[in-house]
Amino acid sequence: MRLVFFGTPQFAVPSLQRLLAEPGFEVAAVVTQPDRRRGRGNQIDASPVKQRAVEAGCTVLQPSRIKKDEATLTALEAIGADAFVVVAYGQLLSARILDMPALGCINGHGSLLPAYRGAAPIQWCIVNGDTVTGMTTMQMNLGMDTGDMLLKSSLPIGLLDTAGEVAAALAQQCADLLVETLHGLAAGVLSPVPQDEALATYAPLIQKQDFVLDWGNGAIAIHNRVRGFYPNCVTALRGQLLKVLATAPLGELYWAELPPDLAALRAPAEAVMAEAARQNLPPGTVVGMLKGQGPLVQTGDGLLLLRQVKPSGKQAQAGADFVNGSRLETGESLG
Repeated sequence: MRLVFFGTPQFAVPSLQRLLAEPGFEVAAVVTQPDRRRGRGNQIDASPVKQRAVEAGCTVLQPSRIKKDEATLTALEAIGADAFVVVAYGQLLSARILDMPALGCINGHGSLLPAYRGAAPIQWCIVNGDTVTGMTTMQMNLGMDTGDMLLKSSLPIGLLDTAGEVAAALAQQCADLLVETLHGLAAGVLSPVPQDEALATYAPLIQKQDFVLDWGNGAIAIHNRVRGFYPNCVTALRGQLLKVLATAPLGELYWAELPPDLAALRAPAEAVMAEAARQNLPPGTVVGMLKGQGPLVQTGDGLLLLRQVKPSGKQAQAGADFVNGSRLETGESLG
């Protein structure tokens, strides 16, 4: 089977590697985004997919606007591919491109479609508190993730899992699912299933304002935002920005899902929770310290433990180290 692979970030690399290693598959070319300037040094940097493709000796195409790049379009037509495989490429494909390969353009999308169509499905499913996500392969059309579905795989999401951890697991699932999908299409044993538009939800581009924590929300909602948008969520303390990197909601609903080191501190944590409930302090107030763990912050509903933070201009710190280093006191306010 002759393939062209379209992808850009690290999420797509396991799929490319799997296709390169599969007997009977030939990756005739790799299409990825142009090199970008990144980092503090503003150095030109190739995408993770390009780096892997170059290592494998693949032909690499990097159009800035693929729908308008006639040289790239002509090169793709000349390949005579059986299928184009698309994983987090970052540009929309035209009808001309979609019609080129015999088996169509096959996309690996990081959600259980039709849920979370769009640019950031993994992040938003965690922010929304979902406990299960997955991968879907589909036949691409001109819509945004609206094509007929082919195969699915599911993945449970733990209470403390971050978007990066979930993405790494889904990237491996995607690689396996794509191979199974391509073999199934070639054998004629897969029946595409149209998506139910009534069940469609969307995962829009993430904006900077999405990272700002509102302590008036409940503890679980803030916790889900921190891990869904890791490592970018911010609040304010003493007039300075404070990144909140890891948290844990406390209470009867969560003890069984927390790791042993946290669950073992249930008694002292519940004592702080009881005292906070009695005082009825405003959201954002530091109501106590959990020994060896970090500060407990009042939210609009329940307490949230700050397990890891990054003060402005400093390295990331465990919550307990932050308390000691900053001399954080009960009664101080975040936000």
